[in-house]
Amino acid sequence: MSQLPRLISILTMLKSKRLITGNEMAKKFGVSLRTIYRDIRKLEEAGVPVITEEGRGYSIMDGYTVSPVQFQQEEVNALITAEKIIAKSKNESLIENFGNALVKIKSTFQSNMQTKSELLDAKMHVFTKSKTTYQSNSLSALQLAMTNFYMIKIKYQKNEKEEASEREIEPAAMYSYDEKWIVIAWCRLREDYRTFRLDRIIEYKLLNKKFEDRKFEFRNYFLSCPDEELKA
Repeated sequence: MSQLPRLISILTMLKSKRLITGNEMAKKFGVSLRTIYRDIRKLEEAGVPVITEEGRGYSIMDGYTVSPVQFQQEEVNALITAEKIIAKSKNESLIENFGNALVKIKSTFQSNMQTKSELLDAKMHVFTKSKTTYQSNSLSALQLAMTNFYMIKIKYQKNEKEEASEREIEPAAMYSYDEKWIVIAWCRLREDYRTFRLDRIIEYKLLNKKFEDRKFEFRNYFLSCPDEELKA
């Protein structure tokens, strides 16, 4: 890749991620770290407000805007494919929010890309044999609580034989397993981490109460918990 396309790609990466290291960019573009340093200087000389955080990486000043991104056809195809897959997911909030985001992204497509994306959309389908009913709509609310460190109150029914209970939880992480979304959270009732399947959350309410980051780590958690925890 020549320097100009690489500079445009670096600028796009800086706009799409809060912080990125020089090593990450060097690996991405297959160049040396010294080349990345030169590229960053070129962007700064062109007036791009790149912020260097010593020992951490690079970011770009809030509010800085660039011209609309030009998508390659393969990138557009990947987005349409993701739309098809997500449409078969079991979470209503994920489907709705991805759809809204994709409408905004599609508005930046050139007319020929819009035509090709519509053609691919008509020619591609995703089928599933699954007969499960793991429906939920709390994924987006839990993601919001997790990234903003807000408590969330849930009404949870572990199984049909047990009565539903109310919990105030601190969402720490989440994963998908066998078509089920599962959140790992610090439960204020149990004073420990617990897993909650989203399809068993009957009601939820985002609370105006913050919690402290407990520095949860997936690896340590799964090393310390029994295998059945993965399935929740």
